[in-house]
Amino acid sequence: MTNGYRFEFRPYQRRFVRTLTTNHGNWDIREGIILRLTDESGKVGWGEIAPISWFGSETLEQALDFCRQLPKEITDEIIFSIPDELPACQFGFESGWEMGNGEWGVGSGGDEGDNFITPNSCTDAINRVCTNSLFYSALLPAGEAALNQWETLWQQGYHTFKWKIGVYAIADELEILNSLIHTLPDFSKLRLDANGGLSYEEANLWLRTCDDFKANAELAVEIEFIEQPLPVEQFQEILELSTTYQTAIAIDESVATLKQLAACYQQGWRGIFVIKPGIVGSPSRLRNFCHQHKIDTVFSSVFETAIGRLAALQLAVELSRNNRAVGFGIDHFFEQEETWLQSLWNDL
Repeated sequence: MTNGYRFEFRPYQRRFVRTLTTNHGNWDIREGIILRLTDESGKVGWGEIAPISWFGSETLEQALDFCRQLPKEITDEIIFSIPDELPACQFGFESGWEMGNGEWGVGSGGDEGDNFITPNSCTDAINRVCTNSLFYSALLPAGEAALNQWETLWQQGYHTFKWKIGVYAIADELEILNSLIHTLPDFSKLRLDANGGLSYEEANLWLRTCDDFKANAELAVEIEFIEQPLPVEQFQEILELSTTYQTAIAIDESVATLKQLAACYQQGWRGIFVIKPGIVGSPSRLRNFCHQHKIDTVFSSVFETAIGRLAALQLAVELSRNNRAVGFGIDHFFEQEETWLQSLWNDL
């Protein structure tokens, strides 16, 4: 039997506390869409569409166009037939559908006031989902700023850190890496994320340097992996590098969507897959792929709100295999607002 849902959506904008700098450029405002599905009994599911077009998803405008052309009443069939060219929409609608089916303990029927989940209720649900089963890595700012921020994050309980590289001159970044390795507390882990921004020669230099640190028995800080050292189109070179050095490589931009994930697996990748649920596509198909192939995964944020994060972390709990920290330590990049969702809905 096909179920029907009243469909509503609202675009949002959230400003970063400080500009996020990566090899792709500067990012100041996170834009996305919150959607609400209400079934015939009044049960509500919330979903989030948070595209990153330069990472491989649709654009925000394409997502908005898709939402605008939908009728006010939609069905299961519409939700599960969203095309692969709209992976962030697939995630947003399907996770909203799952929430509406009561799988996560948030979103209820009743009067208008009860229909609102808040960032707090999402956080409570996240804590229920994640207690004792997940730990987080924290994102450090690019460049020297990393040296000033890790300590605050360590005190907040983070022991795995991710640092953006390929942003400044390589000699400067290698010097900062040396400082980080010698100042981070023992038994912390460091991930280096190039966002595909290194040349082949630079990637070799980074990997050699990391192998040298690994070989130094006196250093108790672990470089867990280098993430996406080369551009997506240089997959064969990444594959080659992964067999040349001791330091592990993870692929991220190369597996932004389910289609890419399957292609890289078919081409022989058995290293670490960094999966961004918010843009990878259908949660149900992602589950099937991970269960079938038992891949080594790191689940990572797309700077979504608590609504998208809850859906993403639910998948991380289900599908993480090797006890790797999830990349959702990003709260410090936004102002925390308790009432933004109600404001978003009521201000229009």
